[in-house]
Amino acid sequence: MTPLLTFYGDDFTGSSAVMEVLSFAGVPTMLFMEPPHTDILSQYPELQAIGVAGIARSKDPAWMRANLPPVFEALKQFGAPVSHYKTCSTFDSSPKVGSIGVATDVGARAFGGDWIPLVVGAPAIRRYQAFGTLFAGFGSENHRLDRHPVMSRHPVTPMGEADLGRHLSKQTDLQVGVIDLAAIKAGTAQAALQRCLSEGAKILAIDVVDDETLAEAGRLTWQGGAGPVFTVGSQGVEYALVAHWRAQGIIPAQHVPPTLHPVDQIFAVSGSCAPTTAEQIDCAEAKGFKILDFDAASATDPQRLAAEVHRVRLASLALLSDGHDVLATTARGPDDPSLVRMAEAIGKTSVSAGDVNDRLGAALGQLVSAIRQQTGLARVAIGGGDTSGHALTALGAEALSAVAPLAPGAPVCRLHTRADATIDGLEVTLKGGQMGEPDFFTQAKGGPQT
Repeated sequence: MTPLLTFYGDDFTGSSAVMEVLSFAGVPTMLFMEPPHTDILSQYPELQAIGVAGIARSKDPAWMRANLPPVFEALKQFGAPVSHYKTCSTFDSSPKVGSIGVATDVGARAFGGDWIPLVVGAPAIRRYQAFGTLFAGFGSENHRLDRHPVMSRHPVTPMGEADLGRHLSKQTDLQVGVIDLAAIKAGTAQAALQRCLSEGAKILAIDVVDDETLAEAGRLTWQGGAGPVFTVGSQGVEYALVAHWRAQGIIPAQHVPPTLHPVDQIFAVSGSCAPTTAEQIDCAEAKGFKILDFDAASATDPQRLAAEVHRVRLASLALLSDGHDVLATTARGPDDPSLVRMAEAIGKTSVSAGDVNDRLGAALGQLVSAIRQQTGLARVAIGGGDTSGHALTALGAEALSAVAPLAPGAPVCRLHTRADATIDGLEVTLKGGQMGEPDFFTQAKGGPQT
């Protein structure tokens, strides 16, 4: 079967969010750690969407130019009408780190096409694009990205510009046009598209603020142009395509997703320093979770790091054996003193911050692996986008499939690996820093609660 869609996620949590949207809309989807070979896909003949989980969000342009072309070429071979480069829904990126512009340049060369739909708005997760400007919810309010309490002060890629065209102009020479909500509401989106193309635009940012604009974004993306369509954006791409596919009868209008079953006990790790995650850790502690502080500064020295993993593993096993739920965390928010200690430790070594973060993520993955192997726990939760990627690599994951919804952007998945029978089948939820309600970790144990 020729798939409807292929996609590459620039981090692991975002990749699972795409699988979530598709799977629970009735589009069979699987997320692989590497582009799958034909013999692997033959085991899953029902697949209509094929994804690859990546790490481009944390990489520089040189890495992207070297590593993205073979992935795009592999995805292109599946012949899907649409191929998607999935970005974070807050679009945070810079010319030096996670450049969405560079990724778009590479994708445009690989896939060709008349124009590149850019869809970032996704009302289901409180992301809205109006007149080319991106807004995101936080608490009870919605903020322009350059005024967002979290994203405007992101430690690596702070968003100083909410106008996506202006933001991308620092990362690519491709011209950006906007199909705005006024044109969509007036029924003149097609004319707006042609006007943008006639003015030289190659990337067309499509406004999405509600169900109507979402469905129109799906229609415009699906109709594309000559040949396969290469599109860029958040899981808003999939929300939009699902809305259009349903309207056209390509997929059923209704699909009831499975219900998440509770587990007796859960183990969690977090490498996120986001305020949202900090609130979730506090809530978990109030609900009875035992919180273990993992010394992030130990990652500057391999021996200290190994000792820290050993210490936290033993402490976790002791607490789990007493019947507690356990969450090991490297920080409890952006103002946690542990972040200062880590920065000071990095400053005293020749190791880069990126290498230290890589080590830390891998160590948390090793911790999860050891806990699973020694306890047989059915489900774990991993907080942090970069952490999730390194942790899954350490676990030897080959692919993920969707189990059940949990929180928008953070479904519960099943890990598949042929390398270790004790890890195969583990249920895992991957949570980006901004995702989930305050009781996320207790929901991960017991299923969505009202």
